[in-house]
Amino acid sequence: MIILKRIGLALLIVLIFSAMVVFTAGNPDDVSIKLLHWEISSPVSLAFTVAFAVGWLFGVICMGLYAFKVSNERRMLRRSLRMSEHEVSSLRNLPLSDAD
Repeated sequence: MIILKRIGLALLIVLIFSAMVVFTAGNPDDVSIKLLHWEISSPVSLAFTVAFAVGWLFGVICMGLYAFKVSNERRMLRRSLRMSEHEVSSLRNLPLSDAD
C-alpha cells in the first residue's frame, strides 16, 4: 500500500511539473502587476506560480487555525465528559435515604 502511495505521489509530481513546463512554454510574455504605488513586471508563469503559492499558504494557515480550534474544543469536551462521569460515579456511591 505504501508503494502505491509513493508511485501515485511521484506521478502527481511529474504531472504537475509537466503541466508547469507546458504552461511556461506557452506563455513567455510579461505581465505588469500594479500594487498601490509599485509596479512589477514579471513573466506570466511566475505571476501564476506566486499567486498559487500565496493561495496555498493562506489555505494552510486557515486549516491550521481551524484544526487548532477543533482540537481545543475537543479537549474541553473531554474535560467536561470526565467531570460529568466523576459526578455520576459520586452520585451512585451516595447512600439511599429512606422515604419514611
